[in-house]
Amino acid sequence: MDSAEIMKVGLPKHIAEEMIAHAQEEAPIEACGILAAKDGRVARLYRTRNADQSPVTYRIDPQEQRRVFGDIEAHGWEVWGIYHSHPNGRGLPSLTDVRRATLPQVYYLIVSLQRPEKPLIRAFRVLGGHILEEKVVVE
Repeated sequence: MDSAEIMKVGLPKHIAEEMIAHAQEEAPIEACGILAAKDGRVARLYRTRNADQSPVTYRIDPQEQRRVFGDIEAHGWEVWGIYHSHPNGRGLPSLTDVRRATLPQVYYLIVSLQRPEKPLIRAFRVLGGHILEEKVVVE
């Protein structure tokens, strides 16, 4: 992909609002969850538990992840994205976020609450350690 070209990621408004609400409810720890898609469009948000219970890292509980992935597969959907929040930080992936991004086919979304009055959602792909930002368009 040409470095000047920024891809656009469509996110339904109700999903964006639910991600932000989840981040606000879990603060000061990082919230996390999984997004499922049908035919390339986000169809469902799964809130998950942050097994790290940390304000600076997240890890989706492995048993919960298996359950969610199973439900997504049972519906004939696909894992579209993994999201988490940065309660006090900017919406940029940390080194830990990049290291833990093991699914190159999905989007990694960050909900930044650095400015609580104006939460920000950013999307990234992590390919071979390289971070590619995708522009989020709330539909």
